[in-house]
Amino acid sequence: MPESAEDDLNFMRAALALGRRGLGTTWPNPSVGCVLVRDGRVVGRGYTGNGGRPHAEPTALSIAGDAARGATAYVTLEPCCHWGQTPPCTDALIQAGVARVVIAALDPDKRVDSQGVAVLRDAGIEVDHGLLEPDAREDLEGFFRRVTQQRPMATLKLATTLDGKIATGAGESQWITGPEARHMAHVLRGRHDAVLAGVGTVVADNPELTCRIEGFRPTPVVRVIVDSHLRTPLTSKLVRTAANAPIWFLIRDGVDPARRAAFIDLGAKVIDVNAGAVGIDLPDAMTALAQEGLTRVLVEGGGQVAASFIRADLVDRVAWFHAPAVMGGDGWPGVQGFGIEKLAMMPRFVRHRVTPLGGDMLTEFKRPN
Repeated sequence: MPESAEDDLNFMRAALALGRRGLGTTWPNPSVGCVLVRDGRVVGRGYTGNGGRPHAEPTALSIAGDAARGATAYVTLEPCCHWGQTPPCTDALIQAGVARVVIAALDPDKRVDSQGVAVLRDAGIEVDHGLLEPDAREDLEGFFRRVTQQRPMATLKLATTLDGKIATGAGESQWITGPEARHMAHVLRGRHDAVLAGVGTVVADNPELTCRIEGFRPTPVVRVIVDSHLRTPLTSKLVRTAANAPIWFLIRDGVDPARRAAFIDLGAKVIDVNAGAVGIDLPDAMTALAQEGLTRVLVEGGGQVAASFIRADLVDRVAWFHAPAVMGGDGWPGVQGFGIEKLAMMPRFVRHRVTPLGGDMLTEFKRPN
């Protein structure tokens, strides 16, 4: 019995929810969800595995077994039709005898890009696409930006007072927000491939930049430090934990070769990028991160890094944790000055979601379409 339009929506929502489970852990591949339905009953489900393999479709098909024959597959991204490190998912769906495939978003990768749909249709499978596409594109934004713009998606995370301050004039910053907001900040880390900060934050706070929620994700988040001259202390928590969680440094020409070698010997990755007017060239750095496979980067600061990302038009989302407190003009701003002289020059964002977190608030913004 064919599924109704309402069934299609519900099963695709379930596939989207599955796909979100892998956010932050499947790079360089997208995190895709797949639900197999036969006679109104779910017979298989899957999502992309760690590091991008296995893909969602073969996982769901292996669970369904013979029940996949004649079933409908709900997939959040167009099935691949090319050989990579795994066989084409279109072949797996065809060989399993799936009768219908419902796709949320088409894959912009030139190796796929509607060719997956064509392969399935040529095999006699009914294909529909575009169901809940905006939801899928939001979940897969990092992958889409990496493929189409050669850079990962950047989420700017700020934790400030109501007047936008991140620390007192004396540098005290722990803690402006409460435990619920700090827990959600670790959730954000867990849903991104990497956390990025500037060397100023490293020197001032000596952070670990890890996701410290037990069992939240199966692999550690990548820590990326913008450190043009490699000033990070070799005794920092970041370097000392390089064996447990990846630590990458973005540097420019002129770094002492012996110091560079010392970081590499301790397990860090050092990535050379072009010099900018001040420090490194951020667009070039983001391209380098995309070439390394990253799709989702959480930018945590400090204020100079935040200003640099906004000035370079690299911020796709903003996660603003704000505490109901006012610090005044003596505090350090969450975003340093970056040359705004007229209101018309201000970058603007669209409010997406507001979430109360104890006494604090998380407001999420998106880049305007």
